[in-house]
Amino acid sequence: MKRTLLAFALVLLATVPSAAQAPVPSGAELYAKHCASCHDQASPRVPPRDALTKMSPARILRTLDFGLMMSVAYPLRRDEREALAAFLGKGPDETAPSAQAMCKTGRPLSSAAARGSWTGWSPSAANTRYQPAEQAGLTADTVPRLQLKWAFGFTGDVTAFAAPTVLDGTLFVGSAAGTVQAIDAQRGCIHWIYKASGPVRSAMTIANEGQRRTLLFSDQNGSVYAVDARSGDELWKTRVEAHEATRLTGAFALHEGIAYVPAASWEETRSIDPGYKCCSFRGSITAVRVRDGSVVWKTYLVDQPVKTGTTAAGTDTFGPSGAGVWSAPTVDAARGVLYVTTGDNYSYPATATSDAVMALDLKTGRIVWTRQTTPNDVYNSACGGRGANCPANNGPDFDFGSSALLVKTAGGRDVLVAGQKSGVVYGLDPADGGRILWQTRVGAGGTNGGVQWGMASDGQRVYAAVSDVGRQAGSIGGAAGLGNAPLSPTQGGGLTALNVLDGAKVWVAPGTPCAPPRPGCSPAQPAAVTVIPGVVFSGAMDGHLRAFSTADGKLLWDVDTAKTYTTVNGVPGTGGSLDGAGPVVANGMVFVNSGYPRFGGMPGNVLLAFGLSRTP
Repeated sequence: MKRTLLAFALVLLATVPSAAQAPVPSGAELYAKHCASCHDQASPRVPPRDALTKMSPARILRTLDFGLMMSVAYPLRRDEREALAAFLGKGPDETAPSAQAMCKTGRPLSSAAARGSWTGWSPSAANTRYQPAEQAGLTADTVPRLQLKWAFGFTGDVTAFAAPTVLDGTLFVGSAAGTVQAIDAQRGCIHWIYKASGPVRSAMTIANEGQRRTLLFSDQNGSVYAVDARSGDELWKTRVEAHEATRLTGAFALHEGIAYVPAASWEETRSIDPGYKCCSFRGSITAVRVRDGSVVWKTYLVDQPVKTGTTAAGTDTFGPSGAGVWSAPTVDAARGVLYVTTGDNYSYPATATSDAVMALDLKTGRIVWTRQTTPNDVYNSACGGRGANCPANNGPDFDFGSSALLVKTAGGRDVLVAGQKSGVVYGLDPADGGRILWQTRVGAGGTNGGVQWGMASDGQRVYAAVSDVGRQAGSIGGAAGLGNAPLSPTQGGGLTALNVLDGAKVWVAPGTPCAPPRPGCSPAQPAAVTVIPGVVFSGAMDGHLRAFSTADGKLLWDVDTAKTYTTVNGVPGTGGSLDGAGPVVANGMVFVNSGYPRFGGMPGNVLLAFGLSRTP
């Protein structure tokens, strides 16, 4: 299954049986097919076409990518969205920051005396999301004194989903609009801005190349970037996957000058269109040199797809497909391997590499071992409405969406821990081919259930929050459930502490019902978890960020982020549901994004910075 560099080049040139090769319709044709039925009609709730033409193409594209229209635009390819935006948008773009939002010239980037940093998905390559005391600058005694220091608004966005990175007093963060910004961590002013070609949600990874610090990240359209961390100047830009539906969400792992890039896909959603030839995307890991972006090796996680038949609608089907990698890989330098967790297959035949934890050789990409936990999980978004592309005997859609944690215990034993959407957490033996040591159920699981974005560990315990979001009668799940859906105000959530050696439950903090119940509010806790000595942080779809004692699960601190804010950059700011990337803790401050409407939660567009009050 592994491809050499030469083979990879040939694959990029080969004919792929997917919609990637389809000609792009004109913007007028796309508008007539997807938009005219609403925007050509008089309605106080829908802006008419004349109003759309006053917007810029960039603003319309943002709205289609991750704005109010993304539930309609999910089946559209990226080039179709671009054509539609170019056809409609005639106005100027108005996303430039105000002069007041920029840092003063006399305050250079990374000039702050800061002890704590958090670069990438986790402070360490083990992906435990554990911040040591000297880096955190917070304790169980001081966390209750946290208060809002500043709020930063993302212009024109309705979601704030990018994972922040903090280094030497500077915070680096992307946005749904594709804007990457270097922000002063203490004040919230902007040092520099870089515009990517698509939405950026991955955490920024920072590599030291001689005297230069290189910021590495990806966008959700498949591009990989290297930017000078001090100046914001682009060093190189490349694409690691030829498939049109490539979606890069996971942060890169970094080891000895090589960045390991995980690849997932939009194709699972593209399948909603009955005319889409489902499916041909293959999950992969690509090893890229930091200095120039050249490919060292590439490993596909399923074989080359072939035609397998036709749907009831007469559309060709292809497989195998899927097994995308949504999360950051985990480096085990001692064993010379890279651990990745994979998603489901989109189409038959099923493979042994979906819903699995895998080990790849760091130097060559060779698959060393595979441990699958849910066989025959074949699912795509057409199944939500029983569409033509939905495979027979589909589901249960139990992806691994979060990274594996390489936990070194006090006794010196290593345990590899992985949490699944099934609601089950697994302890694996990395020294014995991923043999399962224990498995513990922490939630009910489901398509939007179980462990979603990430767990944390302090070496003694593993902290697993679960989503298990519930929906009231009449609500819509999946791609169509964009923002303020009638979610269950009581179902979902919960944080469990497990003994890392045997998986035994130490304590459970149940989810907190919404008070008061309101659209888009849920107790579900899908966001990634963060731990410092004595404290574990967990965000919920009700907009609350909570801190719990690692000793007994007692609540130490609770802040509701779902409110309006006066932002430091002058952008109207509103908080919403907490989902996706969890809080980042560094140098006595906690940073978290608020606003996530995709699965029916509350929209929002703010990055919040909490610090200690001066008096106890």
